[in-house]
Amino acid sequence: MSSQSQDDSFTLRRTKMVEEQLESRGIRDRAILEVFKKVPRHLFVKDQYLEMAYEDSPLPIGLDQTISQPFIVAYMTEQLKIQNTDTILEIGTGSGYQTAILAELGGRVHTLEIIRDLARQAETNLKDRGYKNICAKRGDGY
Repeated sequence: MSSQSQDDSFTLRRTKMVEEQLESRGIRDRAILEVFKKVPRHLFVKDQYLEMAYEDSPLPIGLDQTISQPFIVAYMTEQLKIQNTDTILEIGTGSGYQTAILAELGGRVHTLEIIRDLARQAETNLKDRGYKNICAKRGDGY
């Protein structure tokens, strides 16, 4: 499959995910729905799970950690009622997917990950996506 056709396939899967997993289950915030259509979840999962990236389930990201299922990420995000001037503190960066969602909605995101390898992975994921409004640190959120 060519890179362009694979990108198109993931775009279609994201749109379907938003319609079938988020909107149909009560997520109503238009900004959140648009962000979920934009942020490429497949780039925040391990290569062996690419085909499952837009399914309604958590997926392993290594080191006994998971990326949360899309509905849970959307639900938690909607409960925050984020404004674009907000500063957000996230404890537990994981692969950086939720961080990217928050960064698309808020003014600044401070995120903390205790597991060194996950912190590095997330930092790479977020820098590769061009996020400049995220301050990622490694440490214990306790």
